Amino acid sequence: MAGTGLLRTKSVEQSMKDTDEPGSRLRKNLSAWDLTVFGVAVVIGAGIFTLTARTAGDLTGPSVSLAFVLAAVACGLAALCYAEFASTVPVAGSAYTFSYATFGELVAWIIGWDLVLEFAVGAAAVSTGWSEYLQTVLSYIFGENVKTTFDVGSVTVNWGALVLVVVLTVLLALGTKLSSRVSMVITGIKVAIVLFVIFFGIAYIKASNYSPYIPPTKTGSSASTGVDQTVFSWLAGGSSSAFGIFGLLAGASLVFFAFIGFDVVATTAEETRDPKRAVPRGIIGSLVIVTVLYVAVSFVVTGMVKYQDLATGEDGEHKTLATAFALNHVDWAANVISIGALAGLTTVVMVLMLGQVRIMFAMSRDGLLPRALSRTDERHGTPVRATILVGALVAAAATFFPAGKLEEMVNVGTLFAFILVSGGVMMLRRARPDLERSFRVPALPVIGTLAIVACVWLMLNLTILTWVRFFVWMIIGMVVYFAYGRRNSLLGKNVPVS
Repeated sequence: MAGTGLLRTKSVEQSMKDTDEPGSRLRKNLSAWDLTVFGVAVVIGAGIFTLTARTAGDLTGPSVSLAFVLAAVACGLAALCYAEFASTVPVAGSAYTFSYATFGELVAWIIGWDLVLEFAVGAAAVSTGWSEYLQTVLSYIFGENVKTTFDVGSVTVNWGALVLVVVLTVLLALGTKLSSRVSMVITGIKVAIVLFVIFFGIAYIKASNYSPYIPPTKTGSSASTGVDQTVFSWLAGGSSSAFGIFGLLAGASLVFFAFIGFDVVATTAEETRDPKRAVPRGIIGSLVIVTVLYVAVSFVVTGMVKYQDLATGEDGEHKTLATAFALNHVDWAANVISIGALAGLTTVVMVLMLGQVRIMFAMSRDGLLPRALSRTDERHGTPVRATILVGALVAAAATFFPAGKLEEMVNVGTLFAFILVSGGVMMLRRARPDLERSFRVPALPVIGTLAIVACVWLMLNLTILTWVRFFVWMIIGMVVYFAYGRRNSLLGKNVPVS
């Protein structure tokens, strides 16, 4: 342990030693291919099936494809830093663990709290979206309006989301390898659907739909002024952050949500057979695959219809990839895409829950959360208690609370985590040059700095209201830390963590 109080850090050696602690040891049975599947599984989901069309219609127009490129650059820079950190410290916890070794306990807690926002809240929101797609598919199959919700008094119960979360909780408790196999099958299905959208949709592209590529700024839009205006647009004196250059930048910050999840690969480092090689390959491989698919899909969809036809309706109805095919009177293709989206969102929820369980596992092993959550099952080698708790929380949120607009809330927390990981890699390279690094970020001072600048830039292009909500979330997290985590921290008690 180094430092005192809020700045105390947990050494890399101690973090590595904890992985062999009896009773909380994770089974090492994942390969680089498994990690790549996890990465693709969580990234290809809500973002590509719903966010692409909505962002084009509300913020960017046809330039949504460029917005994806801008977001991918920021993610790529951060991914290189994640790859070096994860190959150097192959321990469950991802950015939380990395921050504990460099910035200290308080920052590590803040990042852990951020990741709760990213994984658990994201899983609940996507579960609700999954239930909506299930309703569409069931209605298509049975030829009548099938509801996946019912009312009990004034409370609406979403049984579709509940069923999904319960099934996935059981799968995760039975073993990460089993989860990987299920995820691999479903991921194959949704990648096939994405390729279908690209190659089948090409025939319906009209060059005129790409003009103007960056539409002029839209004024008087209540959805992009006031607290709903981006911070950068407000600082620069822009009248709106809908369309124009401000809209393009806001779109890049929003579609960043579509890339969230590749960092889940880092949370499974402790369960990987050869983490020093497999984790960097899984992180970078999954990001490259989804970037190519995202740019291609966004280019095809905005070429199929006018971007105005993809705008959110006055009743709040969001457009999807299926909308572009329905507007071209190819209803059967729209139905195929809906089925593919159902499969796609399944793996998104699964891997988000997996990531949240591993974060909770790491934090409880350090005493910042109840230690009982770090106990693993002898038969399956998984933290069953933490899995059940996360499943219960996600199920409660998805079953009884309607999904709001959470993408930007998740984005701001994740970008903050990316900034700290990028800075932490540079700090650890200077402080511990003796550590074995099977993957090294090329030109690290430059790449690390660019990653930080890119993430800060994307954060500034999120809305003012998002920042307000983020600060409220952080205040709640600080209360929890000082009320429980700081007093029960094993490092704070000078107790060996293992």
